[in-house]
Amino acid sequence: MKLTTRSHYSVKALLDLALQTKNEPVSVNSIAKRQDLPAPYLEKLLIQMRQAGIVKSSRGAHGGYQLAERPEEISLGAIFEAVGETVEPLARFSPDQNMAEDWVTFSLWKRLHEKLKFALYGITLADLYYDARSRQASTGEENNFVV
Repeated sequence: MKLTTRSHYSVKALLDLALQTKNEPVSVNSIAKRQDLPAPYLEKLLIQMRQAGIVKSSRGAHGGYQLAERPEEISLGAIFEAVGETVEPLARFSPDQNMAEDWVTFSLWKRLHEKLKFALYGITLADLYYDARSRQASTGEENNFVV
């Protein structure tokens, strides 16, 4: 699995939403400015995450995006899936029936994939949130967090 711009920007945006002290909608431009992200691209990602049920949106002068669930209920795996990332390795690999080494390698990668997937679905936005808050507290930073 490779972390791409999509997954990185998505996690940054969701962490930004989680770190806001008021539970009010936040505009794409506000998130983009704080996180130094391109607003049009961020909007596309947020739309994908809204379709997946990770965020909800509201229109109007005070509209924007907010988390649809508590940070404890949003896993990294769900975020990655929402923006079209895959955690499936070896999609095109099939081991040679006659080569034991191929089967051993295939079995190893399959087991590593299972562990990775378990980890990605076990790490939540809340875990990252608390890591960020701990870092802020230890360095005396403001609540306005840039991932």
